Amino acid sequence: MDATIVTILALLFLSFVALGIYATVKVAKAAKRGVDRTIDQARRTVEDTTLRAKSLGQIGVAAELAKLRLALRGSMRATQDALQAGAVEDASLRESLDLFARLSAHGRELDEDLRRMEREPDKAYVAAQLPALTERTERITGSADALRQAARDRARRFAEDDLETLSAQIDVETGALRHWTTDDRTAGGTTTGTSGGAGTSQEAWYESAPGAAGQGAGQPQAGDGPQAITAPDPRTTAYPWEKTARPESAG
Repeated sequence: MDATIVTILALLFLSFVALGIYATVKVAKAAKRGVDRTIDQARRTVEDTTLRAKSLGQIGVAAELAKLRLALRGSMRATQDALQAGAVEDASLRESLDLFARLSAHGRELDEDLRRMEREPDKAYVAAQLPALTERTERITGSADALRQAARDRARRFAEDDLETLSAQIDVETGALRHWTTDDRTAGGTTTGTSGGAGTSQEAWYESAPGAAGQGAGQPQAGDGPQAITAPDPRTTAYPWEKTARPESAG
């Protein structure tokens, strides 16, 4: 009997130790991912600041290369933000995200080419390659802009359709709530508030409402009406381009 109890206690102890080790590893991995994301974001910020300084403070091919890289990075980040935010509510945008992933591969390749051209000492060679690099940049940013604008137009259209449907439903509901106006016309100007039906239902609701005790039936106090509540917007954004997805759910 004593040996069984000791065995159970030992197994429980080992289970707690294993659980503690697993939790420690998970926390360490999450902290490492957070540090890596912070470093990547800081690096991207430094690169963008450097590119802006080059595009404004230099002339010639160096300034043109910096402008191309800024245009490329800005367009790709904005498109990624729009697609990832929209895909949370619209599953149809998942295919657009797949297309953007393929386009992003071309964008990374172009950005590397532009980076190498910045380090190229032969400025005449760089100047000769600049038209082709500009054309590639315009093609990639044009495709990214088209995806982003289509996603935003789709979201706006859905919002307009939903608002139109909601407005129609509210019109029907407000007509039902003001049913006495129809009853007045039908009864020749006699109100229905003193008869059965809605008046009885309203009094029953008010008497059962909290705080109705001690007050006259059907005489709610000022401010007791339901308050309008605006649902929070569930959309989230802020995913910089080339930012790796957060694999927190991974083991």
